[in-house]
Amino acid sequence: MKNFEIPVYYKSSLIQKIKELRKNKDHYKKDFTPTILEFGAIDIYLARHFGFCYGVENAIEIAYKTIEENPDKKIYLLSEMIHNQGVNADLQANGVDFIMDSFGNQIIDWDEISSNDIVVIPAFGTTLETEKILKERNIDTLQYNTTCPFVEKVWKKSNSLGTEDFSVIIHGKANHEETKATFSHAKENSPSVIVRDLEETKLLSKIILGEIEKNEFYKIFKNKHSINFDVEKDFSKIGVVNQTTMLASETEEIANCLKETMIKKFGGENLNSHFADTRDTLCYATNDNQQATIELLKEDVDMAIVVGGYNSSNTSHIVELLQEKFPTYFISDQSKIISKDKIQHFDRSVKEEKITFDYLQQKENIKVVLTSGASCPDSVVEAVLFKLLSFFGKEKSVEEIINMVIKNIVKQKKGSTKLSLFLILKIHSFTL
Repeated sequence: MKNFEIPVYYKSSLIQKIKELRKNKDHYKKDFTPTILEFGAIDIYLARHFGFCYGVENAIEIAYKTIEENPDKKIYLLSEMIHNQGVNADLQANGVDFIMDSFGNQIIDWDEISSNDIVVIPAFGTTLETEKILKERNIDTLQYNTTCPFVEKVWKKSNSLGTEDFSVIIHGKANHEETKATFSHAKENSPSVIVRDLEETKLLSKIILGEIEKNEFYKIFKNKHSINFDVEKDFSKIGVVNQTTMLASETEEIANCLKETMIKKFGGENLNSHFADTRDTLCYATNDNQQATIELLKEDVDMAIVVGGYNSSNTSHIVELLQEKFPTYFISDQSKIISKDKIQHFDRSVKEEKITFDYLQQKENIKVVLTSGASCPDSVVEAVLFKLLSFFGKEKSVEEIINMVIKNIVKQKKGSTKLSLFLILKIHSFTL
């Protein structure tokens, strides 16, 4: 896979070394167990996969090269580059302005933007309607387009469904930039509908089966279906795609629900003519991160910390999974860990930050899961790790830890990879 040129302050030599060690031992990514970092009073269970993905690194590389190569031009981003507050703030500090916010609200009027300016399309992609506006202003929509290739893969799948007269059901969040872009592309060739979750899908199934009055469709799915969508005609052939950062398990449930619906309506023998057996369009990074998170749920730990942007879909789903078993704290960076007794974290249920006291349990040895979303720099995860370590004394000598490590490198034990403090000291110079 390509190595991207991204700012050094987003990198962590410590995290990178750990990732390289895991990759070398498990090149085909069959082992999703965490890496356990033993520090005596605290053990960190570092997820097998986390951090910047291909699409994010590609977008950041293009954005910073654009800044470097065009010092005399005004540079705009359509909206947030990725869902990470720190990265977006860095870009703004480098003179980049955002045309819209992440909800599509206009910040800068189109009339203020000329053909001499550069407009960068973010990793989520954009709608055909916005592309048209840019082209009308003679603004290049190709050279500075950072749309993730896995998002474009979904668009191609939607297009192929349309050529075979299938309607497209999109599993996603209607207000998310990626879903808006996918919906825009899908509805060009196919009648299209967005479903948020399994509950909405069950309502849609009842509409397809005639158990709910067809006119209710236009109320339930207001602003989430293509123009002139015909309930009686357009649900005769359907296929499912998704926003690439949704939960894979939920997309599978939605597809299965709709598959059963089409069997009920048209019979199992006719299924292939009415339901497209599309392969999951979830991106590799989202899938890897979710699988690594599921593996974390098998561990016996005390709590979890997830680092990332609060409006990041893929990060939110990691939090959602971990909350099923552990007290889980969703933070944007190390500054949210105020002290050993106090943490400021995002509560997804009320969509705002709150303070929790005594989050680090008073135990001889506390076990903490640490992971992040696909738009979080490794340097931020490292900073969180060091912040946690700063609260604990070095209760074991280096010699004692060396004796715990076979060959002083990596020991595979009970499915988990353990790295001792000795190894950490070897691959990254710091003092506890």
